[in-house]
Amino acid sequence: MPAMKRLIMLLMPTVMMSLSLMAADIVTVHGEFTYYGSKTESRADCERNALNGARAKALAEKFGTVVTQDTYQRDVVSAQGESTYFSMLNESALKGEWIADEKEPVYTYELDSDGLYIVTCKVTGKAREIDNRSVEFATSVLRNGTRTVNADTRFRSGDDMYLYLKSPVDGYVAAFLVDAHNNVYSLLPYQGNTKGEIKVKHNKEYVFFDPASADPDHGEVDQLVMTADDELEHNMLYVVFSPQPFAKAVDNYAGENMPRMLSHDEFSKWLVKCRKYDPRMAVKIMNIEIQK
Repeated sequence: MPAMKRLIMLLMPTVMMSLSLMAADIVTVHGEFTYYGSKTESRADCERNALNGARAKALAEKFGTVVTQDTYQRDVVSAQGESTYFSMLNESALKGEWIADEKEPVYTYELDSDGLYIVTCKVTGKAREIDNRSVEFATSVLRNGTRTVNADTRFRSGDDMYLYLKSPVDGYVAAFLVDAHNNVYSLLPYQGNTKGEIKVKHNKEYVFFDPASADPDHGEVDQLVMTADDELEHNMLYVVFSPQPFAKAVDNYAGENMPRMLSHDEFSKWLVKCRKYDPRMAVKIMNIEIQK
């Protein structure tokens, strides 16, 4: 069962550009990273950190970093002796951005002499060099409230989720949730949106999934309640923004009171295609934790 349920409430001159000119260079990159867990970290925590590290290392090796000193090393003493590995790189230090996985991440596991997890992750994905054309926008996940002070990515089963967004230019928004099993759920546009797009105005604050502050032009408002089957689940929320209209991803009915869904492979192909021909498109990825 997916990590969330959906409740639905009812509320009352284009400039053409050559696709060849808009296309951005997207390349395949590879990375490998070993993460050494602590006493407070679960296997899932170590997997997530190893995955982030592998992606960061792949981007750093292909595109470099803004300040090379930001890529430093850390010594770790384990049962295998002293080893060295890349530290986690801050996104702002990387000169490339991860677009989508090309293959499923591959994990291997060990335990050190203290019984702590050592997780190695290998990744293959699509990426591109960062330029200054993509639009910076503000977004955050809100828990059990619609004000920015409610920003939080740690949920308990039964909590309400909202999404805050503000952009510097007029544009279009989509949002997707990837659960712990790599199922992808389409959250925005809303299920009842007949236009297939969410259009937003510059410098206006939006809170999605909240009927009280809904924009009638966005269609029927869906309310989100987060749930978890396991004791602890990790999801990822993708928020996509562009000043240019983009085609909605093709999704499918997933059941009553559930958001529409698509496969991770279909989602990755859609995202790569959109970003290849739209250098101003930006994506924010937020890690969400749900406790049962």
